[in-house]
Amino acid sequence: MLKNTPLWSSYTSIVKSSKVKNRDEKLNEDTNLKINEESVDKEDQTFLEELKRLQRQEKEAYDAAETLRKTFAEIFGKKAIRTKSIYRNKKDERGVVVRNKARLVSHGHRQEEGIDYDEVFALVARIKAIRIFLAFSSYMGFIVYQMDVKIAFLYGKIAEEHPKHGMILISTFLVQSRYRRGLIDKMLFIKKDKKDIMLVQVYIDDIIFGSTKKSWCDKFEALMKNRFQMSYMGELTFFLRLQVKQKEDGIFISQDKYVAEILKKFDFLSVKTTITPIKTKKPLVKDKEAADVDVHIYRSMSGYLIYLTFSRPYIMYAVCACSRFQVTPKTSHLQAMKSIFRYLKGQQKLGLWYPRDSPFDLEAYSDSDYAGTNLNRKSTIGGCQFLGRRLNL
Repeated sequence: MLKNTPLWSSYTSIVKSSKVKNRDEKLNEDTNLKINEESVDKEDQTFLEELKRLQRQEKEAYDAAETLRKTFAEIFGKKAIRTKSIYRNKKDERGVVVRNKARLVSHGHRQEEGIDYDEVFALVARIKAIRIFLAFSSYMGFIVYQMDVKIAFLYGKIAEEHPKHGMILISTFLVQSRYRRGLIDKMLFIKKDKKDIMLVQVYIDDIIFGSTKKSWCDKFEALMKNRFQMSYMGELTFFLRLQVKQKEDGIFISQDKYVAEILKKFDFLSVKTTITPIKTKKPLVKDKEAADVDVHIYRSMSGYLIYLTFSRPYIMYAVCACSRFQVTPKTSHLQAMKSIFRYLKGQQKLGLWYPRDSPFDLEAYSDSDYAGTNLNRKSTIGGCQFLGRRLNL
């Protein structure tokens, strides 16, 4: 066809086709860019919608619980404490996000003693009490279940003159429901009838419970759901970063997920391992001539390790030895702290085993290293308690 056409016409056709091709490519690039922008916009839009949903849910919960009181401007001589919203992802034992949580909290450091608060003791279950709870559950052979209060702090009655305080009514409600409160552990509630027994342990907005009678657990679940907004989570598997495996012959408590988290946080995933957490032949001293280290990182490492002693009591001595130097930590102290992490790198799957076929007799052991501390010649005392063959430090 081009043979009978002039040369310029051929050139014009080629130029036109090339322009069309370039235009199509430019259109495709613009389209792809637009698609990418739309995908990014969709992600942002999804995030904003989820954020608005959480804020709306939090506000609806406040309105439903009738916690709106007089504004601080109407109260003479009072000044509002600043607040901020906190958003967290609640994860299960596998690290999967199961719930998005929103909290409106006040700045606690702005409160003044005697004006904003009188008591500083947190009325929650101690970690040792939870360990005893699980030990007794393994002895009795009943399954432990878990429930979660969606908006725990909104059910308390707030006085007009003390609007900064929110009191949880769960304990009062349980007492009114004929559950006997523990004499020492005030967050432990007991129901007993002849040979059957039921235990309920409350930790802020988390509740674990178990009974020798399954019907009691079902009634307790219905009782709590009728009064509060509850989430029933089934058998206890993950609680306060503790992994709980309930078997027919006992209960195994571990924190290997927690160990993996702190190893990643402090960059110990690719280090060499050690066979012991501390070198006993080289006791730690003040070491004033050594260089200082970041006190915040050192204290953070110490805090994470202290919580790990719940299921790893054998690292208690090493952690306490390093924690003595939190005021002015030196490089030698940091190396000793890192040695504990290197030990954990090679021992991530250990934990506490509470067998069912063991008695529940209390046995205690203690020992003392008389004047063994190099710093001030003080004694180091240690001890442990067993409930049968169940270690409960």
